[in-house]
Amino acid sequence: MRAFALLLALALTACMTPQASGERWVAVWAASQQIPEERNALAPEDYADTTLRQYVRVTRGGTELRVHLSNAFGTEPLHIGAATIALGTPGSPRVRAETITALTFSARRDVVIPAGADYLSDPVAFDAPAFSDIAISLHFEHAPSQQTGHPGSRLTSFIAHGDLTGASDFTPSKTIDHWYQIAAIDAVSDNGAAVAIIGDSITDGRGSTTNGNDRWPDQLAARLQASPVTRGLSVLNFGVGGNRLLLDGLGPSAMARFDRDVITQAGVRSVIVLEGINDLGTLSKDATPQQHAELVAHMIAAYEQMIARAHAHELRIYGATILPFMGTPVYTPTSENEADRQAVNAWVRTSGAFDAVIDFDTAMRDPAHPDQLRPEYDTGDHLHPNVAGYHAMAEAVPLDLFHR
Repeated sequence: MRAFALLLALALTACMTPQASGERWVAVWAASQQIPEERNALAPEDYADTTLRQYVRVTRGGTELRVHLSNAFGTEPLHIGAATIALGTPGSPRVRAETITALTFSARRDVVIPAGADYLSDPVAFDAPAFSDIAISLHFEHAPSQQTGHPGSRLTSFIAHGDLTGASDFTPSKTIDHWYQIAAIDAVSDNGAAVAIIGDSITDGRGSTTNGNDRWPDQLAARLQASPVTRGLSVLNFGVGGNRLLLDGLGPSAMARFDRDVITQAGVRSVIVLEGINDLGTLSKDATPQQHAELVAHMIAAYEQMIARAHAHELRIYGATILPFMGTPVYTPTSENEADRQAVNAWVRTSGAFDAVIDFDTAMRDPAHPDQLRPEYDTGDHLHPNVAGYHAMAEAVPLDLFHR
């Protein structure tokens, strides 16, 4: 009898386990979470008995998915009454009716996410080729105690009253270009891995096209998918506008979020770090030479901490040089700020601490004025690249970094 019970338990476990032998989960889309600032937050009535339909684009395909919902910054449990995924077209609330698939959570349609927690859906069969645009529809009864989201989605979300998670189309009462309460999508993979990119607004895609998915991580993902050698890789964009290595800003500092955004993601095997331009730019204009030297030392120490964390988890970590930003009115940088940038970039290039270096500085600087962006890559603020600049950044990443 005990032998029969053991065999039955093993059989049930096999039925409940989504992956076949040798398969595992790999994140195919993800975004860093933060508290939306007031101008990017939803009003309480936007959550009152409403459906929120949000688009994401997966950077690698899959036929079995699970979705991460987030209440990471909530101070009370969050109840979501229903959730679905479907294929659609960014910029429109209409989805393909035949693809609408209900999500469950421990076999229930609704879920209560504890304060400070994320929650995984049950695995669901869903055919999503690489670069599929997936609409995630959530029904809320009321607003969370504190919203969790990602303001820099560069994709339009749609709000309508009532539970319309199963509707193929609806007339939105409001549209907004932000994400809320969604954190990641994983796919079952037998040979894949994920590349995580941690950065600021340049990685988040300031200056890219709304609903265009043309940030530099998007364009890097396209290059990876075009090569048979790297087709198994997904790209995860953990850019946060205004982000710094050392201090919190609009979101947690890179140091504070590194474990959650990189280490804990399913299937991550390598990470690219492009951080520091906001640390340099926000240093007081009255800073002393000693304060400039201390900032450089603290930034390098932060890189070293990230490298140690990555290596402890057997991840390869690649350092990216900081882009030039002289002339930007955002920070009005001085020659001292430029000297700090040069010092940090010299360490990234020559220390040997990173497993490899991606030299965005060389790719993006104006040959006639190396402390400035190339004019053809500049949005006009002398800080953020335009779409052509993001293409040049993606092209500057050596794909052989990911052949191993």
